[in-house]
Amino acid sequence: MTHDNTAIVTGGGRGIGQEICLELAGRGFDIVIADIDETRMDETADLVESEGQIGRLQYTDLSDIATVESTVDAAIEEFETVDVLVNNAGIAGPTAPCEEVETDDWERTMAINLTGPFAMCRSVLPHMKADGYGRIVNVASVTGKRPLADRTPYATSKMGLIGFTRTLAAEVGAHDINVNAVCPGSVDGPRIKRVFERKAEATDRTYEAVQRDAQAESPRGELVQREDVAALVGFLCSDQADRITGQDMNVSAGKVM
Repeated sequence: MTHDNTAIVTGGGRGIGQEICLELAGRGFDIVIADIDETRMDETADLVESEGQIGRLQYTDLSDIATVESTVDAAIEEFETVDVLVNNAGIAGPTAPCEEVETDDWERTMAINLTGPFAMCRSVLPHMKADGYGRIVNVASVTGKRPLADRTPYATSKMGLIGFTRTLAAEVGAHDINVNAVCPGSVDGPRIKRVFERKAEATDRTYEAVQRDAQAESPRGELVQREDVAALVGFLCSDQADRITGQDMNVSAGKVM
């Protein structure tokens, strides 16, 4: 079936999300850049438009279901269809032993990392079903497959996102809608640096020691680059991935096998 190449990317204003927007624009997609940071969205829109595609800015707070629904409504109003949804936005959550995690921190991590993607899917699926086509990619984590001490909210949210991915894939496959998850390892950039800083403080170690340990977990001895993640997302949204669904695919430099 033909489709119009329109994508919504949450957290598209920075980091991995920005790289995903650029990757999809290079593949001919117009992008709804869904984020809470309007300054960063402007930058991403410029990059998308440099590829000859439309970059629409849309304020989206995943902890506010009303803004999620308005994002999908805006996409349909402008482009008529949504072919691709990339649930990329997420937060690291607190770094602390379980007994020290505040309920508000737990609930905020779940709201953004798990309930937000659910709400985006719930809003976009009626349109994908009506069109008989859709590709959904959830950006999870290798932490969704293995323990990560002192990060119970984050780990739980990403494990839940993988379970959501598999179940939704089974539910909507008959409508030519594929649902997959991409599971990055430690991705180089400001976010992982903040995680390393918190872990160093929590464990009374140096930042450099925490970073070395993280890199040593990979057979390649290195962190993942955001372009690596975006390339896999782009592939999963392409015609070459038509019969790939319900998968959770690692991009971890071998950290998880």
